[in-house]
Amino acid sequence: MGVKFGKALGAEITVLSHSPSKESDALGMGADKFVSTKDETVFKTYANTFDLIINTVSADIDLNAYLGMLKLDGNLVIVGLPGKPAPIHAFSLLGQRRSLAGSMIGNIDETQEMLNFAGRHNIVSDVEVIKADYINEAYERVINSDVKYRFVIDASTF
Repeated sequence: MGVKFGKALGAEITVLSHSPSKESDALGMGADKFVSTKDETVFKTYANTFDLIINTVSADIDLNAYLGMLKLDGNLVIVGLPGKPAPIHAFSLLGQRRSLAGSMIGNIDETQEMLNFAGRHNIVSDVEVIKADYINEAYERVINSDVKYRFVIDASTF
């Protein structure tokens, strides 16, 4: 959704992912570029490159590496919920006046504004609809990073 909203807002979008298999989807959603973070050299290649990184990852990752990819006054916003606290090295922030922020959800007015914007720009979610009896398999697929974006349970199958 971040790719779609960013494009609708006129931003240049680069998707960073540890899963190279997501490249075609990212570009299909409107990303201008895809960078696989599986190759550790990208953190040096893209050092001081981005104004904003939105971290949607719920896995434990080295946030300092991503902070190093931010330009002067860049922002890293965490919207994914990792499993444990992440150590942040002060120099990752101080050296370039970078900021680290987080957000979980907006209030009702902000949610309505987002829905109105999505409607005006025809932004829709990419989901996989499943039956209720598939929940255990869906959970395993989430654990194995084998889901294309979100599962939605068909309530009529309960």
